[in-house]
Amino acid sequence: MPWASRLPRPIGYVLGGGAAYGAVQVGMLQALAETDLLPDLVVGTSVGSLNGAILAEDPVAAAHRLTHIWSGVRREDVFPRGIWGAYKSLVAARPYIYTADALADLITGTMQARAFADLAVPFAAVATDMADGQATLLREGPLRPALLASAAIPAVFPWVEIGGRRYVDGGVASNVPVREACAMGAASLVVLDCGLLGIPGQLPHTIAESLIHAGALLSRQQVVRDLPQVARDRPVVYLPGPFPLRSLAVDFDHTEDLAASAYALSRRFLHALPPGEGPLEPGLYGDPALAAQNSDVAAIRRL
Repeated sequence: MPWASRLPRPIGYVLGGGAAYGAVQVGMLQALAETDLLPDLVVGTSVGSLNGAILAEDPVAAAHRLTHIWSGVRREDVFPRGIWGAYKSLVAARPYIYTADALADLITGTMQARAFADLAVPFAAVATDMADGQATLLREGPLRPALLASAAIPAVFPWVEIGGRRYVDGGVASNVPVREACAMGAASLVVLDCGLLGIPGQLPHTIAESLIHAGALLSRQQVVRDLPQVARDRPVVYLPGPFPLRSLAVDFDHTEDLAASAYALSRRFLHALPPGEGPLEPGLYGDPALAAQNSDVAAIRRL
């Protein structure tokens, strides 16, 4: 695709948070794998950091690997079912519902890299510092605690201590970390949002579902605020997905459908980006507000 060579380098891939909606990013990466576009750096939040770490480990094979990984993920691998675990947490007065043991096992079982230094391209997992609420780029040392910190949804999973500081889910401060990618030096961005701009049609029922749903509503404000600002100085390619999403963020039974829909929409979108010569001008290519309304993804505009 001629436009791909027009993106100024370094190119940063930005992967947002969204629990089970991370399957959307699998479809987006499948579409990107059909282009000659590869990231120079990767930054992710929550499930985006889990997908992002695998992308940073092997950018060429990431789409295929993630397709295989996500096909086998079930709710129990992340959010254990049943009330017994939650009951034990309440009785013990623990500040979280689930332990992160299952998630830690999933991370260990899907990655060969054990440290940031083992990755092929620079990568950062975004977590929120509990002391000041600031988004923090975790970029060195062991991978597993950084990824667990980035995905530690408050009150759902326990906080993670790294370097004497306590961290929770990066989505609290920056669910789609475009500013953080710019801080890492990205001259252009490719955004793989999980679709939290769209409000699910199915309302939550459990405590965990309600906490995640509330976080999704809050995180939308950060995306709406930050995307136009970073697009003033660099091109930002915002990939479309099947938004608004109708399943719950804890429901992993729709992985295949979410990935397939995101692939079809993103592939069409990428082929519709404007050709030309010279560097792509700064601006937002693709509109998250329109995407959330399920508008025609061919209507690309530079804001």
